[in-house]
Parts: sequence; structure tokens; C-alpha cells
Amino acid sequence: MSSNPSNNNDDDTPKDPLSEMLERLMGGNMQGMNPQEIAKAAGLPNDPQAMAMMMQQVQAMFSAQSEGPVNWTMARDQARRAAATGGDPSVGSKDQREVDEVLRLAEMWLDPVTDFPSTALLGKAWSRAEWVEATMETWKRLTEPVATSIALALSNAITEQMPEEMKTMMGGATSMLQNMGGAMFGMQLGQAVGALSRDVVSSTDIGIPLAENSMALLPANVAAFGQGLDISEYDVRLFLAVREAAHVRLFTQVPWLTGHLLGAIESYARGIHIDMSKIEEVARDIDPSNPESLQSALSEGVFMPERTPSQDAALARLETTLALVEGWVDELTAAATANLDSSVALREVVRRRRATGGPAENAFASLVGLELRPRRLRDAAALWNQLRQERGIDGRDAIWQHPDLLPTPEDLDDPAGFSKRRQLAESADADVDAALEKLLAGGFESPADEDPATTDETDSEEGDGGPTNKDDDAR
Repeated sequence: MSSNPSNNNDDDTPKDPLSEMLERLMGGNMQGMNPQEIAKAAGLPNDPQAMAMMMQQVQAMFSAQSEGPVNWTMARDQARRAAATGGDPSVGSKDQREVDEVLRLAEMWLDPVTDFPSTALLGKAWSRAEWVEATMETWKRLTEPVATSIALALSNAITEQMPEEMKTMMGGATSMLQNMGGAMFGMQLGQAVGALSRDVVSSTDIGIPLAENSMALLPANVAAFGQGLDISEYDVRLFLAVREAAHVRLFTQVPWLTGHLLGAIESYARGIHIDMSKIEEVARDIDPSNPESLQSALSEGVFMPERTPSQDAALARLETTLALVEGWVDELTAAATANLDSSVALREVVRRRRATGGPAENAFASLVGLELRPRRLRDAAALWNQLRQERGIDGRDAIWQHPDLLPTPEDLDDPAGFSKRRQLAESADADVDAALEKLLAGGFESPADEDPATTDETDSEEGDGGPTNKDDDAR
């Protein structure tokens, strides 16, 4: 007897969940198809228990009530499961007390090095699952536009490629097909967010405020961050606390900054274009009886959105703002922790970590086509240091008063020339403002308003031997 349930013709023998699902989707035509080989090609787990858990998720995906193009409940549940992978130590009262104390100290250390006042927020200690819960609404806001685009593209591709007899068989399952893409994206997003929860050390670790009005550290991840550094656990915690407090102080005291960053990401996501022709082409070329064709399709990233030139420009603006935020925090943290022996070493570790990103951050980038990395962190830190030397702390921080005042990529290229370029721009603006004010006050006379007598007198003087044109003398 064959060990493969899908090849067993005995109707009394129960089929495994994967075989049953595939057989239903293929209308009973499973000839030449081995579900286990397809699962292997798709990168699905070989372990029966893991496979059973995944099939439960798939069944939930098919049976879930519609909540729009994306199943956010599934995304949250998947994120919590991924966060618990390898353990998620609970946060006790001792952790809460230590985190609150170190963040209070961090606020005190920041006071002399910035013009922005303290936030007076209570420091929080989070587990990874608590970080997921606190940040999920922001992830939803950031990814919903691209998730909707991908969900609709997948739904249309599935419907168009489905044989007519299968469409008839599916009958009223149209809504299920429409939600498949969103459910798949929800599972992928949840996996990416859950993986991030095992890497981040604070609420602002990736450079954007994921949890509004929160200042928090993740003790388990802070401890993991310090492993192998040959630096005391307390120094690591204090340094990271100063960074968190600096981030939160900036986002709190500069009201427009959060909306500016999140709005830029949302605009980028809304402009994502899904190449439907590529999806349809790959769908046509997949041979269900050949697992290698499925593996090839999956490895090509056919569902990855394609960037347009306008999105490339938007991404450049976003990366500049992220670099300015991280550079400011980097500069303040260095100044505030100058008396900490390990400050220089920790600063370099954080800089490299933020510039390169980790596996979890890369997974998120591959999911939505967006990398939240301050690639020019060092240049931005050098610029803020230059501005402090030229303008003092107050003058440096005053740059954050309005988005139009923010430095540009050109300023990151040449920090020393920023003030001169800004003075020239301000001088030109002042000239325009003065001219406009004079015009509105009636200070400019039109030719029609000139005194005819004065004009005639001038003409007469020229005719009576007054100033002549050199060209006339030449003639």
C-alpha cells in the first residue's frame, strides 16, 4: 500500500489536510501531484506537528470572517506566535522598576545637551508580545496600502487563472478568494513583525514612533544586545535608555515630525504598483506536477511590488529624514553619555547595527519593499555636530521648528557649507518678501502712471544735445 495518502483510492482512508485542500482546489484532479513534494518546494515544514499547525492557520484563513482586504486579526496572532518563538520572558516588577529608573536617569542626562524639555513619561518594560500589541496599529497604518494592493492583485490573478469549471464549482466562494491574498499578506506581516519583536530593544529602535506616548525598553532584548560586548549590563541598559529617551523627546516636542515620517511612508505605500502581467505570466508557467516550477516561481518574488521613479524620489526623502532623526539622537546620546567609559564603543555598535539592519528588518523590507534604515547616519551626526558648534544647542534644535528648515541631502554631503547655503536662501527669500511687500503697498509705479510732463522734458533734453547713444555717434 502506498504511503502517500493522496495516491490512495480507498475513500475510507483519511487524507492529510494538505492533500484534502489541494484536491478540493484542483477539483479532484490530483494525478501526478505529490502534496509533500509541493510542500517541500514551497519551503513548508516537513515536521507533521508544524505542518498541522500551519494547516490550522490555513483553515482559519479560509473560514475567517471578512474584515476588509487584509486579515489583521491573523496578522496579530501570527506576530504573537513568532514573538514567542524561542521563549518570551515575562516582565516582572523588578524589570519595571529598573527600566523606569534608568529612563528617568537618561532624561536627566539629556537635559543639559538639548533645548527640548523632558517628556515626563513613565518608563515601561515590555515583553516581546507587549511590544507587538503596542505597535500593531502603527504597522497596520504603514502597510495597509501595499497590503490592499497585493491582496487585490492576488485575488484577480487567482480568479483569472482558474478554469471555468472550477469557477462554477467554487460558486459562492468568491469572497473567500478575495480574502485569500489579504490573509496571506496578514500571515507574512505577522511573521515579520514577530521576528522584529525579538530584535528591537525599545519602542523607537527602528527610528519611527511605533507606540504613541510611550517610552519603553524590552529587557530580554537589551540583555541579548549586550552579550559578547564585554561591557557591563548596566552600561548597555543606560546607553540604550538615553537613546530611547532622546527619540521620544524629539517626537514629543516636535509635533509635526511623527505625521511627517508616517505620512511619507503611507504615501510611498499608496503608490506601489503591482505588476499583474508578471503574476499572470508566472501563474501560466507553473506546472502543478513539477514542484521545481513552483519553487522557481516563489523564489522570483513575483508578488514583490515594483518601485516607480516617483517612489524612488519619495524613498530618498524618507531616508534623509530618518538619517536626520538618527543623527540627532546619535549626537545627543554621545554628548549625554560622554562620562560613560563604554560610550564610544556602544555608539559604534549601534551605528553599525542601524546602518546594516538585521535579518528581521530585512524580512520586513522584502515584504513591503521599504527599508527603514538611516544609511547616512554618520553624515547626519556630523551635520548636527557642526550646527551645534556654529549656533549652539538652541540654534541646532531650532532647525526642527518646521519641515522646510530641515537639511537636504546636499547638506549631508557638505555639513560645513550648510549655514552659508541657508544664509543665501534666506537672503533671497527676504528680497522676494521685500519686493512683494513694496508691491502690495503701491511702491512700484506702472508705465501708465508715469508723469507725461517728465517724459516730454526728458525727450526734449535728449533732442537738444543731451546724452546721446554711442551707436548714434558711430553712425
